[in-house]
Amino acid sequence: MTAMTAQWLNDNAEKHIPNPDIRKWNQSWYFNFYDRKTRTGGFIRVGVLENLGETNGFTVFFRDGKPLFTRVNMNLPLTMDRPDPGMTVAGTTIQVIEPMQKCRVSVDTDDFKADLVWDLIHPMGDSIALSNNGPDDAIARELAYIHPEGFCNVSGTITLGNGETIAIADKGFRDMSAGPRNWGGVHHYRLAWPIFDNGMACVAVHGITDHGDSYQKILHDGTRWHTIMSMDETVVFQDDGMTVRDVRWKVTDEDGRLWDFTGKPLFRWMFPFDTFIFTEQMMEFTLADGTIGYGMVECGFNFPWKGNGN
Repeated sequence: MTAMTAQWLNDNAEKHIPNPDIRKWNQSWYFNFYDRKTRTGGFIRVGVLENLGETNGFTVFFRDGKPLFTRVNMNLPLTMDRPDPGMTVAGTTIQVIEPMQKCRVSVDTDDFKADLVWDLIHPMGDSIALSNNGPDDAIARELAYIHPEGFCNVSGTITLGNGETIAIADKGFRDMSAGPRNWGGVHHYRLAWPIFDNGMACVAVHGITDHGDSYQKILHDGTRWHTIMSMDETVVFQDDGMTVRDVRWKVTDEDGRLWDFTGKPLFRWMFPFDTFIFTEQMMEFTLADGTIGYGMVECGFNFPWKGNGN
């Protein structure tokens, strides 16, 4: 059997990677975007728990803060297909155009269609490896051995059931993962994935697990990926304790630069997954110098309720 080094997993993350030794072995692929001109965005994810015989996924699009299309399927039959060479799950197709660079996501239903391409602006960075958390990394132990992330130019079209076509040409994030996926060991997490107009983007994740706190923390300054050396986040929730009202993240990179940004939600949606739930918020972010950015804040919560980290 091929040695599953982090580099090998990263190189093959768009292909089929089996691991019969880990019951909750997971591969997943995630995409989001926001087009400020049309005020339209979306969240797409497919995950495969091969040894449990399950596939899960969601596809949600919105405009002006209201949904355009919502399809959430968190317990589907197993598929052995992968983005390379292509996979279709519940009407959503993910297909690699250029390995580790360009990927198409399309949706084809009677009342809604989309054909979008994510094209990486810079090479992806593995937020597990680059965070330098060492062998006791609780996120790596519970959720993923690798988690390459990248920010992209996103382009294409969305066609509504009434025949209206929405042209998309802005930015978005994508990620991939391979490794265990044990949501039962995660009490709560919150993350920020902003993409700013000055070229900065970051992956700032704080997880609270059975093994303690853990972080994924990398930042791209427009030139290269940097490790985030310190991170402090403030998340203010709505009265439900799960959806976000506003946020502030302060991150300091390995060169000692402080990046201080706030965010307010443009759209919120919940994704239930048995005894775990995700809330995703597309946000407008603002750096301390006034630079605007867009991207996601995601939070996860375990049931029975284990708190929201505040």
